[in-house]
Amino acid sequence: MAEQLVSVEHVLEKYIPAEELQEVWSVLYGRKLRCLELPGCAVDSASQHGFELKGYMFDAASEQLRKPRAIRIGLIQNKIQLPTTSPVAEQVNAIHRRIAEIVEVAAMCDVNIVCFQEAWTMPFAFCTRERLPWTEFAESAENGVTTKFCQELAKKYNIVIVSPILERDESHGETLWNTAVIISNTGAVLGKSRKNHIPRIGDFNESTYYMEGNTGHKVFQTAYGKIAVNICYGRHHPLNWLMYSMNGAEIIFNPSATVGELSESLWPIEARNAAIANHCFTCAINRVGTEHFENEFTSGDGKKAHHDFGYFYGSSYIAAPDGSRTPGLSRVHDGLLIAELDLNLCRQTSDKWNFKMTGRHEMYADELAQAVRPDFQPNIIRE
Repeated sequence: MAEQLVSVEHVLEKYIPAEELQEVWSVLYGRKLRCLELPGCAVDSASQHGFELKGYMFDAASEQLRKPRAIRIGLIQNKIQLPTTSPVAEQVNAIHRRIAEIVEVAAMCDVNIVCFQEAWTMPFAFCTRERLPWTEFAESAENGVTTKFCQELAKKYNIVIVSPILERDESHGETLWNTAVIISNTGAVLGKSRKNHIPRIGDFNESTYYMEGNTGHKVFQTAYGKIAVNICYGRHHPLNWLMYSMNGAEIIFNPSATVGELSESLWPIEARNAAIANHCFTCAINRVGTEHFENEFTSGDGKKAHHDFGYFYGSSYIAAPDGSRTPGLSRVHDGLLIAELDLNLCRQTSDKWNFKMTGRHEMYADELAQAVRPDFQPNIIRE
């Protein structure tokens, strides 16, 4: 049942009368977005290769002193392509081929920046807590086969690529990290951003593979705007979004891998709220499907051992600083979500709401500095 639900939007369109549906959309998703007119060749290719293709536009008001700063971004969600028991190299190559098909369609649609889901080259095996063969998927962020693959795509299509991988840091004792590699439209590796927050839920603890990142809150100046990457579990931490924004991010990508029972009720809220609170665009990307593992494992929830982590529900979406958002991609199918953004909307929204001007950051900085001290006492007034 839940796994058969294609999307919330599909249900609403099916059962709500047309004359009421537009008002429902505005209540749920903010101002109505125009649909992008996508090239016929892209629509045909997406249909031929069996993935969903959607496109929307976020407009901004015209200004006297600034020209519109319109760019197009693409989010890709996908299933793994081969069983988890297949040889590692074959699994990676199969996913590379699948992503190449989807990126080609993104290029047909004039996408400038594309972001893949968390640990996109592999099954989400961190739930199993086994080392082999899963650590064999780890690669160098600078010289790995996946980075080289993405560099070729970036140069071919003049596109910036955000590629979240399991990184093997060869310069520091082959330490593993959960890392997003940012590749310029020229094909150069612009840099990398590591996952700041790691889930410890029951006995599901990703720190058995890697620890919290040490790259802070980097923002990358690309040819198309300033971007940051808040990987998966970091979306639950408002200060994490805040610091990317404080460093100037206009778009914050949130590549994720999360399952229904764990987080689906949180999913439509967190990235959208971050866009509102931080006057920037946010992009939530989640994989789809169920991934079966040969050996059973438990999740610390009192349930019997099982062979899968749960159902990855897709539903990738993009939110704007004014609180509007796109409908989500499907809960069950691979997909490419494209949005044309006018980045001028970031400053326009900031000028309207003034969250950063009224943020009182100096007060919070002082109180947080006190709160992390070992001798801290909560400021509670009693009779």
